[in-house]
This record gives sequence, structure tokens and C-alpha cells, in this order.
Amino acid sequence: MIHKDLPFSSAEFQRRLTKTRTAMEAAGIDVLFVTDPSNQNWLTGYDGWSFYVHQGVLVFLDEDPIWWGRRQDANGGVRTVWMSDDRVLGYLDHFVQSTVRHPMQDLATRLKDMGRGSARIGVEMDNYYFSAKAYAVLTAEMGDAKFSDATALVNWQRGVKSAEEVAYIRKAAAITEKIVDGLLERVEPGVPKNEVVAEIYRDALRGVDGAWGDYPAIVPLLPSGSDAAAPHLTWDGRPFANGEATFFEVSGCYRRYHAPLCRTLFLGKPDDFLLRAEAALTEGLEAGLEVARAGNRACDIANALAAPLERAGIERGARCGYPIGLSYPPDWGERTISLRADDESVLEPGMTFHFMPGLWMDDWGLEITESILITEDGPCETFCNRPRKMFVKD
Repeated sequence: MIHKDLPFSSAEFQRRLTKTRTAMEAAGIDVLFVTDPSNQNWLTGYDGWSFYVHQGVLVFLDEDPIWWGRRQDANGGVRTVWMSDDRVLGYLDHFVQSTVRHPMQDLATRLKDMGRGSARIGVEMDNYYFSAKAYAVLTAEMGDAKFSDATALVNWQRGVKSAEEVAYIRKAAAITEKIVDGLLERVEPGVPKNEVVAEIYRDALRGVDGAWGDYPAIVPLLPSGSDAAAPHLTWDGRPFANGEATFFEVSGCYRRYHAPLCRTLFLGKPDDFLLRAEAALTEGLEAGLEVARAGNRACDIANALAAPLERAGIERGARCGYPIGLSYPPDWGERTISLRADDESVLEPGMTFHFMPGLWMDDWGLEITESILITEDGPCETFCNRPRKMFVKD
């Protein structure tokens, strides 16, 4: 018998399934086809690097879910999902990257064989892992079914974290702190960036006592100097240099749960404009943390951040945060609420966000951020405990 190291209790998985079914009924969906690997994991526990081929979870109103994917990956399914082995289905390998057949043909045949040929089927239309070709083939093969867009239906059910999930994010945060402490110690003028990133991965994967490190959904981001105007540059072999600020966006990961954190390090003596920007950013960050309370809105955080920046003459048009939790590449956000001025979503206890007020100007950048938990009473809790400032090494 295969031993399953399930990440959560049976009651927790059933809680998630019940929430999803309630949302399906409200949307008039009989069968939900979930292709986002984060949603697949959240619903079933499936965990494998197989999302480069077509796979998904079928959620029904009246029976246990089915994990469906490539036959060789079904071996991973029976080892990681909570359902019985007969709820794991694999398609033949001749469907993979074929020019004459498509995996959705297999899925359509199975759905029709289950008596679901005329079902109301929800699919995640705006999803990294569900292609236009997949939709075209599936709808053509199931001409009697009615399809609807169920993008983010499961994502919205994930917003309020259970105690079990929060415990995992705390472990990820401990790894994040280890990563940040290490890079602040190692970065010096003349040290190649790739050498520091190698140590970031060493710290991330070794983890901390009681928490082994998983791979993060986003690679380390660490642009320097004028390159820091671009928020999503990674690294190369060039050395760190005096007179430049580098921001680091990193996250520890434990059982796919993340706790991102950004800090900026300046080598040498920073210019006055950068110190003024740091002061305004940290003031806005503190103000946003103070209003990040249950009952307030996402826009309240964004507006609190904006006021000190506007007084300092700094304009930033981007949102300043997003929900976090369980994620796979290429993103550790949950793609629901945005911390920005026009989002009036009400904050609830148990919600978790990366409060991410980065500054990306024409020729410089600065990031100081926090991952936060909305609590029952009072202001939010930060998952990490590191100084909110720009670090300086003279």
C-alpha cells in the first residue's frame, strides 16, 4: 500500500470542497474543470512538476473529485491526492505534443462516458495552464455541453486561510527570514550576483528547523542601480557595485505556501533623494499596516500608503499588494483582490497578503514590503520580523 503524506487533514479538504461546490451551485455549474495547479493542490493535494502538459481536477456536485492528467503523472496522483486510486485517471502518451490529436479529446470521451455529455461545465478561461487550443478542442468534442467561464472561482474560496494554512505560511516566513539575513551578510562590492543567488537557493531549500524548503513560485529578483526601475529582472554574473541600490524580492516556501518579503540594500552612501524616498515609503508602509484590519477595505491600505508618497512628490500607479498562500510558478499571488484605490473588497480575518509598495522610477527602484495576516482584532500581523528600512553597507 502506498503511503500518502497528505499536507492537510480530511476535514480541511472537505471544507474546501464544500466551499467550492457552494460556489459552483451559485454559478450554475455541474462540473468544474480546474487547471490551475495551485487550485488542484488546494482541492486534492496533487503536487508534481507536471503542469507543462494538460491536466486538471474535475469537481462534481455529487461525487468525489477526479484528478486527470498524463498517464505517467497519474503515478504521482495516487501518491499525493486524498481521493481513492480510482479517482485518478491518466491519458495515453500519444496525446502529448501531438499534431493530430489532443488530450482534451480524451477528457471529452471520459466526461461523456460518465454521463456528463450535456452538463454545464465551468472552465478557468483566463489561466496560465488552459490554452486556447484546449478550449477549442474540448468545446468541439462536447457539442451538447454548456460551457461557462469559471476563472478564479476556486481562487476566491482560498482567500480566508485555515489555521493549518497559516501555520505553513509561518514556516515559509521563517525560511524567508533566513534568506534575507544571508543575503544581507553576503552582498559586497565585487561579489557576482549569481554567487549570492546560489546561496539564496541553498538557504531556501535547506529551510529551518522543523520546515524543509520547497521551490518558490517566483525566482529571486534582484535588479541594481538603474535596472531597479524594472521590478522583474532576475540576475546575471555581474558583480555588485558601490553606489548602487539593489532590491531583493524573495520568499521561503513550505509545502507550496509562501511568505514573500522585499528589502533594499545600498552599497556605499545613498543620495539624499533615495533617503527621502525611503522615509516616505516606510511611512506609507506603516500607515498601510495600521489600517490593514478586518472590516476595512483593500483600497484603504492603498490610500494610506499613497498619502505620504504624494506629500513627497512620488507617484506610483501600480497596485501595492495581492493575496498570497499556496502557489506554483509562475506567480505566488492568488489573482483575486488587489490592494489598490479602486478595490473595495472587505478584509476578513484569516486573509493573507503581500503588501508590496515598490517604487520603480525612471532610473532607480526601492522595495520594502511585508507579508501580512488580517487578524480578528486590531491591525494586521506581519509574518516576518525584519527592520523595515533600506539597509546600507558603507
